[in-house]
Amino acid sequence: MPPIVVHDALAQALGAAADGVVDYRYLDAVKLTGHSCPTVAGAYLMTRAALARLYSDGLPRRGDVRVELRQPLDEGVAGVIGSVAGLITGAANEGGFKGLAGRFGRQGLLRFGVPMAGEIRFTRVDTGQSVELTHHPQAVPRPAALKSLLQEAMTPAADVATRRAFAECWQGWVRAILIEHADDPALIELAP
Repeated sequence: MPPIVVHDALAQALGAAADGVVDYRYLDAVKLTGHSCPTVAGAYLMTRAALARLYSDGLPRRGDVRVELRQPLDEGVAGVIGSVAGLITGAANEGGFKGLAGRFGRQGLLRFGVPMAGEIRFTRVDTGQSVELTHHPQAVPRPAALKSLLQEAMTPAADVATRRAFAECWQGWVRAILIEHADDPALIELAP
C-alpha cells in the first residue's frame, strides 16, 4: 500500500523535514499502537480516504486538520482510532503542541464525544470543508479458523506453532483489509 504523504509546515520550520514532506505508512500506525488489527487498519484507511477527499488538489497539510470522533475517548476503540488519525494529521487533544510564535498549534484539534452521523469527521481548518466516515469491519469477514486459533493460542499451554498459526491467520485478515479492500466503499463509507 502506498504511504500517506503530507506536508508539515512545523516539521519544515524546525528542520525535521527540509521540504516539510513526510510520509506515513501502515507500519507507523502499528508502531504507535503496538499492534496490527482491523481497527488500526480501519483507522489508517479512514484517514487516508478523508485526506484524499479533503485535499484532492494537493498534499494534505498536517496540523491543519481537526479530527472529531463520535465515541467518547474511553469508549470502545475510539482512543486507538484517534491515535492513528492524530499521528497522520497532527491533530492532538488538550495535551498537544501549543504552537510556536503563534503558529503550528495542534492542541485541541482532536476531540471525542462529538455528535455526528458518522464515526469520525475530518475538517480542514483553513476552509471548513469536512468529511465524515464510518468503518464497517464486518465488510471483510473473519477467517473461519480465527476463533478456534485464538482460543488455542491464548491458553498458557499453547506452543510456538499454535501461536504462530493464530498470528499468521490474524495478519492475513489484516492484509486482506489493507490490500484487497483498501478502496472498498462497503468497508470505509464516506458520508455523501
